[in-house]
Amino acid sequence: MQENQTISEKVKFHVEEGILILLLILSLTGIAITDFSPDDGYGYWIIMVFVFGLFAIFIAWLQSKHKDGEFKAIVKEQSIHWLISLLVVGGAFLLQKSGQLTEESAGQVILLILALSTMLDGLRIGWRFSIVGLFLGSSSVIGAFYDMFIWIDIAVAIGIVILTFLWHYWMNSKINP
Repeated sequence: MQENQTISEKVKFHVEEGILILLLILSLTGIAITDFSPDDGYGYWIIMVFVFGLFAIFIAWLQSKHKDGEFKAIVKEQSIHWLISLLVVGGAFLLQKSGQLTEESAGQVILLILALSTMLDGLRIGWRFSIVGLFLGSSSVIGAFYDMFIWIDIAVAIGIVILTFLWHYWMNSKINP
């Protein structure tokens, strides 16, 4: 029985780590697109709200006991969270269209909204999601101060992946010496 739990924990780790890496890659792609074309970046980040929401639902489902009632509650809670995030992103878009924000500013604000939504959702579904949110927020700030920010963001993303693997193996070595 313990062997099956260990195997399921390994599978859970690999799935969650794979999603972390994918979200970091998608985030880096969005940051590059937004830098190249703020209009295209806006559309990309709207799509990413849906993608992040779907991954959040998937991770929450993996963590549930797979009961129908729980899954319905998870979908409802996650849907509300990410739809509200989408509404706030739409508000930033309207501010940009009214001239209150420049395209670049709107892109940064949208990135910060997605960062906050992801960090807060991470409190419910797991620390890896919070890490992605912290990455998005720091990327927004780094981009405001450095011209060659994409290289800094890539280095931070690689560091996050390495540190999460090291953390996992360190924690496993403490549990199974």
